[in-house]
Formats: sequence, C-alpha cells, structure tokens
Amino acid sequence: MDFTPTPEQQAARDLAAEIFGDLSTHERLSALGTGVDAELWKALCAAGLPAAVEEIGLVGLVLLLEEQGRVTAQVPLAASCAYGVLPVAVHGTAEQRARLLPALRDGTAVATAAYRASSRPTASARRTTEGWVLTGRFLVVPWLRAATHVLVPALTEEGHTRCFLIETQTVPAPPTPGPLTSVPPAPAAHPSSAPVRTESPVRTEAVETTAPWAAGRLTLHEAPAEPLGDDGTWADVLGRARTAFAGLQAGVCQGSVARVVHHTSVREQFGRPLSAQQGVLLRAADAHMDTEAIRVTAYEAAWHHDQHLPAATHALTTAWWACEAGRRVVHAGQHLHGGIGADVEHPVHRHFLWGRQVDAYLGPAPALLAELGALLTEEAAA
Repeated sequence: MDFTPTPEQQAARDLAAEIFGDLSTHERLSALGTGVDAELWKALCAAGLPAAVEEIGLVGLVLLLEEQGRVTAQVPLAASCAYGVLPVAVHGTAEQRARLLPALRDGTAVATAAYRASSRPTASARRTTEGWVLTGRFLVVPWLRAATHVLVPALTEEGHTRCFLIETQTVPAPPTPGPLTSVPPAPAAHPSSAPVRTESPVRTEAVETTAPWAAGRLTLHEAPAEPLGDDGTWADVLGRARTAFAGLQAGVCQGSVARVVHHTSVREQFGRPLSAQQGVLLRAADAHMDTEAIRVTAYEAAWHHDQHLPAATHALTTAWWACEAGRRVVHAGQHLHGGIGADVEHPVHRHFLWGRQVDAYLGPAPALLAELGALLTEEAAA
C-alpha cells in the first residue's frame, strides 16, 4: 500500500485547505449558528471539489474531509459525496449519471442517506405499476435540511436489500439576514417552525444534533423512489461512507490536538508552560497516537476501495477507531484546556461536539466490533 497522494489529490487537498482556512473561521462559525454555510459551500463547488471526487477517488475525499474536520466547516461535503457523487458515479445507469451528476457536482443538488446505526435496512420497498415506493421512518438524518436527494437502503418484498433514491419535498425557508445564515443555492431548509404536510409521502421535520449538521426527521409513506445499483450496492456505499466519515473524524481530532499543542505551549502554571508537565505530555501524546490510528486506517480502507479490493473489514476497522479513539481525543482536548475547555464559545468545544457527533453517527463502537467479528468469522468459514 502506498498512501502518498497523487498530484491531483494533493492539489485538491491544498485547494480545500485554502478555502476552508479563509472562510471557516471561528468568528464566522460563531455567527453562523446551526445553519449550513452557504458561502463556503458555493466556494467549494465553484472550485470543483465535489466534482473532483470522481477523479481523486475515496482517498482524495478522505483528504478533503480531513481539511474540513480540522476547522469543523458546516457544509454537507461528506454526505453529498459519499451518498451522492460516488454512488451515482459508480452504481448509476448512464441515464442516472447524466441526469443526477451535473447538479451534484456543482452543488445545486445535495445528497444524504437515511438509515439506522445497524447496517440492516429499516425501510420497506414495494413495486407498483407506476414504479417503486418506500415506507419507513428515520429519527435523525444528517444534512436533511440541505438535501434534495436521500439515499435509502430498503428491504424488498423478495427479501433483498437495495438502494433507492428519493427526492425531498422542500418547504421554502423564511428570509434570513445576511449570507451566513442562508442555505445552499438549490436545497431549501426545513425550519422547525415550518408546517409538516401530513398528506405528503415524504415528510421532514427539523431536529438538532450534537454538532450543527442541519439534521432532520424523515418519514416516508409510499414515497416514490428510483433504484440505484443492484443487491450489493448498499454494502459498497456503506463501506465508502464509513471510511469518509472516519476521515472527517481524523480531521476533527487533528484540529483538537493542534489546539491542545498551542494552548499548553503558551499557557503557564507556576512559571512553566503546561506542556512541560509529564501528565499533560502523556495525555497529548495519547491523543496524537489515537488520531494517527484513525487517519491511517481511513487511508487503508479508502485505498482498498480505490484499488477495487475487498474493503468491508477495513471500513469497519476505521469506523471503530473513529468512534472509540475519536471520543477519547476530543475529551482529552477539552480536558487539557482546563476551565476554558468548558466554555461553549471556545473553539475547542466545537471539536468536542463534532467528535461526539461522528462517534454517535458511525457507532456505537461495540456494535461495529460485533459486526466486524461476524464478518471475520464468515470469511474464515468460507
């Protein structure tokens, strides 16, 4: 395995770092609240970064998401690429690619996915004379308020798991002052005050999560849907998504550790920097090692996907590291800031919230270990 980025991947990473560094500042994030950063999303799409994922692959996407995680930028880059750009590019028909990819590339369409922590589908799919319809309810769907398309794994009447795409029925958001609190160009927000249309086959309601991921509750009742790929598509999509969000967690942890290094170097106690204390050094070193474990396992899983090699166990491994180690890192980051780490307006607190959100989204960690153990047992038996 060679994790050295290609020139194209490095160029995309450098461009992402520049855009995130310029726009995702502490001041702008504080003013943004829980909304999607429309200006930043426009800048990323204008630079062609979501579109570039088709060329730079999953390794390239992990590199982009590391840069996003470092600054906790509030854009649906991970969701739209992992559940939209890559699945459609890899598994879509020629007609679906021609119809869906242009809008996903330029950001006028945003994708997310609706499923529970278990990899087993909790929605049902039924074929009618007019096409497929889905029924199911999902309490938390990240970036749903910014999404135009939702990828849903559903169980067919024949007992097969298939992927389906549905279009959300958006409710226009009320006018908001300034560019910081607006939503991306085409996707419309679903404020909690917006009425829910009970007669609609696709219902959405706003919910707040630990991190500001513009999440929502999704209820499907005989919702029209189109299939994407075949019976094995969801397993591939889920593996790529787990790897992508692990890359995001690696960036979140890198940002937290970087803040710890700065704080403990300049903060003095009894005339000496905090970093001179052995306990602080050991805690920070553990956080660094945990962060590297997340990063390296994410690279490994992404590399296997890009090389068309079996990657299910690698995706589960990096997802477990992102949950288990990620939680330790962001807790250490907040703890090593002392009293100011408890300040909800301090930048390190944002990393804490994002780290816990990724942990909750990918996990729980014991369930990932159980799934990994079952998969390894099946492979050994085969």
